[in-house]
Amino acid sequence: MLKKILIKGPVLSRSGYGEQTRFALRALRTKEEIFDIYLINIPWGSTGMISGHDEETLYIKNTILKTAQYVQSGGQFDISLQVTIPNEFEKIAPVNIGYTAGIEATKVAPEWIAKANEVVDKMIVISNFSKNVFEQTKYDVKDQAGNEHRGWGINVPIDVVNYPVRLVEPEEVNIDFKTSKNFLVVSQWGHRKNVDNTIKWFVENFRHNEDVGLVLKTNSASDSIMDREFTTKRLEALLRSLGEKKCSVYFVHGEMSRGQLAWLYEHPTMKAMINIGHGEGYGLPLFEAAYHGLPLITVTWSGQMDFICKNNSKGKQVPRVIKVDYDIAQIQKGAVWKGVLQEDAKWAFAKEASFKRALNDRLSKDKHWEKEANTLKNHIRKNFTEEKIYSDFIECLSDYYEEPDQDVLDWLEKLKEMESL
Repeated sequence: MLKKILIKGPVLSRSGYGEQTRFALRALRTKEEIFDIYLINIPWGSTGMISGHDEETLYIKNTILKTAQYVQSGGQFDISLQVTIPNEFEKIAPVNIGYTAGIEATKVAPEWIAKANEVVDKMIVISNFSKNVFEQTKYDVKDQAGNEHRGWGINVPIDVVNYPVRLVEPEEVNIDFKTSKNFLVVSQWGHRKNVDNTIKWFVENFRHNEDVGLVLKTNSASDSIMDREFTTKRLEALLRSLGEKKCSVYFVHGEMSRGQLAWLYEHPTMKAMINIGHGEGYGLPLFEAAYHGLPLITVTWSGQMDFICKNNSKGKQVPRVIKVDYDIAQIQKGAVWKGVLQEDAKWAFAKEASFKRALNDRLSKDKHWEKEANTLKNHIRKNFTEEKIYSDFIECLSDYYEEPDQDVLDWLEKLKEMESL
């Protein structure tokens, strides 16, 4: 019998959690002989909504409608898969699975642990970094009777599933590059992404080089016109404060298709993707840039460690990126987010001098870093295929379903044939 599985997440959102929800949907759709899929879309901050009329988007909208009708008729689900932060997990089915990006700092909030322990049967996270932080976070707490419990922490199993490679044909973007040596940043402009220092240090380093450019794909909260105006003024104010410069900064705002991003990653003038953010649950733009063959300039910490390393001849995992040194220190006061980012949590702070050395190193050792990027690209394309990663995700659910027998598979195949007539 088909398992009725409800995916609850920001499936229509142009955000990291939106892409995470759509990934889960794609994985489950590879096993429609096992899962009867339902969808509830939830909002995600101020992010915009995906547009288009492709097969996947139409499937999503039809499934949301199907779910609403099913719920109104009193329908129940066998499994819920909830794609969000843990303090929003709910008991909405006999089996509840929390699927979260996790955390970008060194500890998770106690609210996350309490809710996960109370509500879900299992958690799935997107990187080993996230899994380790969940499992290593411990608190000394008191129960309602006043008894103290030392080393209280997560007590539900946690699985890790990365993202897969999804190659598309590049789609040209209307950007008139006047520089032949460009660096790319794809980040939302917030505390965690360290965009201010990225721009400041880049301009200071290349102030007198008119052939170098920074391509900044960013927003402050959403892809709206209002956000574009706000972010434009924000960028202009920062650049004015830095004084005269000959290097260029190209500001890109708004929704971009995967093909348009691929065009940026593969553009012949693009020298590297930059991310000196304080931490990543995974680092999806870094991942995409890497499997398109673009060299990476980043810190060797947090979620990206799952894909930026490859074994050397001695079998040791070595980051195949232009490394930026960093310190691990307490998060900024402005980054504290009650119930999400703890005041005493820590994350990475890239070192200015090391970042500037990395920028110069990329230009002075062109062939070396092109070779390293190609090595990493081939490694990722071989080991992060859609077939493998979707299979990894389905395996996480294997305790909660049984493989159908051949008669059922034959019946489903005949049904598909009839529907296609």
